[in-house]
Amino acid sequence: MNDILKQMLSRYPMDTADARRNALYEVMQQVVLCGLYRGGFFSEAAFYGGTCLRIFHGMNRYSEDMDFTLLHKDSSFSLEKYFPAIIDECHLLGREVEITKKDKRNFGKVESAFLKDNTDVYNLSFTTEKSLKIKIEVDTEPPLQFETEERLLLQPFSFFTRCVTLPNLFAGKMHALVFRQWKHRVKGRDWYDFEWYVRNQVPLNFSHLQMRIKEFNGLEINRDQFTDMLKERLATTDIRQVKADVMPFVRTPHDLDIWSNDYFLQLAGMIRYE
Repeated sequence: MNDILKQMLSRYPMDTADARRNALYEVMQQVVLCGLYRGGFFSEAAFYGGTCLRIFHGMNRYSEDMDFTLLHKDSSFSLEKYFPAIIDECHLLGREVEITKKDKRNFGKVESAFLKDNTDVYNLSFTTEKSLKIKIEVDTEPPLQFETEERLLLQPFSFFTRCVTLPNLFAGKMHALVFRQWKHRVKGRDWYDFEWYVRNQVPLNFSHLQMRIKEFNGLEINRDQFTDMLKERLATTDIRQVKADVMPFVRTPHDLDIWSNDYFLQLAGMIRYE
């Protein structure tokens, strides 16, 4: 194994199969970010989503997918021009990678409806770890009115990643929590992230949330209407399914012991608005 890769992995617990898998995911995600930085990707795009929270804000759960948004709408954008930079960075760490664009005709109705027609999706498969596949989504015509900041990573070398700021990340998460339609299982990771935002007193950018709802779902709603929709989802979802989804991604499962429908309803009453 490459020395830099060994050093990066040494920061993580590797005592179980899940722990090793999660560590490999996160290290390779950082390598992908490094490649995108070298290629100049962050001059026109920003990182967001659960993986951004995990890597740059220390959220105590792992995340598999990588979500990006362009800074300006551009339906002609293509991630393919950044493939060589990603591949070169992986080669430096002794990893072979195959990058493929997913055919949206094969998406299920639920997935395609949530992603929109102008979200490109790619799979990065690391051939030396057959079970390791990272899905990358790039919103080429995103809802705007969000802010970004540069965040520093020190490995595999020092570089900056442009990230969506926390109040706007919170807006994206609340949109997912309320409007994501489930096919086979609840996305409990949305609930974990919601708890994280409230616990850390991150204010919610409701204006950006309204824009996301309008562009993704065609609805114009006020804060009271959104609160009602949120509470309906929090009150009626099977908490056992929520816990089962997120359990493989957390280091301390006992943190979930307090979870109940009432617990999340009380969290909803603690949301701070920007």
